[in-house]
Amino acid sequence: MLKKPFFDDLETRSADERAADIARRLPDQIARAKAAPGYAATLADVDPAGITDVAALAALPVLRKADLSKAQAAHAPFGGFTTKPASGFAHVFQSPGPIYEPGGTEHDWWRMGRFLHASGIGKGDVVQNCFGYHLTPAGMIFESGARAVGAAVLPAGTGQTELQVAAARDVGATAYSGTPDFLKVILDKADEMGVELGITKAAVGGGALFPSLRAFYADRGITCLQCYATADLGNIAYESPAMEGMIVDEHVIVEIVTPGTGIPVAPGEVGEVVVTTLNPDYPLIRFATGDLSAVMNGQSPCGRTNLRIKGWMGRADQTTKIKGMFVRPEQVAQLVAKHAEIIKARVIATRDGEMDRMTVRVEAAGGDAHAFAASVAEVLKLKGAVEIVAPGSLPKDGLVIEDQRRYD
Repeated sequence: MLKKPFFDDLETRSADERAADIARRLPDQIARAKAAPGYAATLADVDPAGITDVAALAALPVLRKADLSKAQAAHAPFGGFTTKPASGFAHVFQSPGPIYEPGGTEHDWWRMGRFLHASGIGKGDVVQNCFGYHLTPAGMIFESGARAVGAAVLPAGTGQTELQVAAARDVGATAYSGTPDFLKVILDKADEMGVELGITKAAVGGGALFPSLRAFYADRGITCLQCYATADLGNIAYESPAMEGMIVDEHVIVEIVTPGTGIPVAPGEVGEVVVTTLNPDYPLIRFATGDLSAVMNGQSPCGRTNLRIKGWMGRADQTTKIKGMFVRPEQVAQLVAKHAEIIKARVIATRDGEMDRMTVRVEAAGGDAHAFAASVAEVLKLKGAVEIVAPGSLPKDGLVIEDQRRYD
């Protein structure tokens, strides 16, 4: 029996069908969030009925991990951002920070089945799940996805490579889930032990999948695809066999914004990934991941029609210490907001002998450089040279703070 090409019909919807679905579901999600204590201050004046598309969503404030952590410290464990108490969930997890996340056993609560299906995993497969099961949710996230596609799971966790090899051999593991590099550790140990494994599929996340590593797996007859997921949001985007960018999951809304702001960048520009989840239990609205990416043009050759992003392109938190003071992306955004003439700005840190030097390049069609410099000192709490450049001159790489200093 041939495996269905798509996980469900949602993956091949038209743009109009997807927009209509968002228009129906998004106001309900905003209403759920508004009713949660964690959003009492930020969404108090928001009319959920008016938030029906991504453009309207962009007017709402961004929620950052630091905000979530602060709220959880005051109102454990979830900071008032869930729609039911901790006792109403199947699991409560703790990630480094600490940050607490809820988890459910309802059908594919983290939406990982879509990615495993795209990876070719389904009924008849035994997945060796090498994500951790202790405190953090990654193990359960991928196990839930395996259950959604009908695959059996060997809950292997991390470490103990000899036992991993023996278990993979004995249970007939056909697929791997875990970080990109740990599969190579298992394969190398299997070679050392003289054991031949039957793993032909790999669904990875939690780290960078370098082209050389993917090629290594391909040479071993293993197709390796990666997803982009977080403990808070579940699956955000995933690769398909086309391997052209990452396709956004059908139950989240992804925006790309200028780091430190909630302002969307122009299509194709690099910016911070901000996600709104449609999970009714945990309605995170405009949650900033701290990761950089960019939207890709067109749709995937595999036939899936949703938005694509380029995958992980670095961290948006570009906080940099200059002359002993931290400069943050949010401060650069405040600087831009102070002057109508400024389109965008970029702080550049360099060294002049043994001293730090700060230059602020601003895109502007005009304006007073002295006034800009005064605002730099006021907002960034540091004095620096100001260079006015023509609109469109600054690189579109997502950087608002560029550290060019070298200490070697």
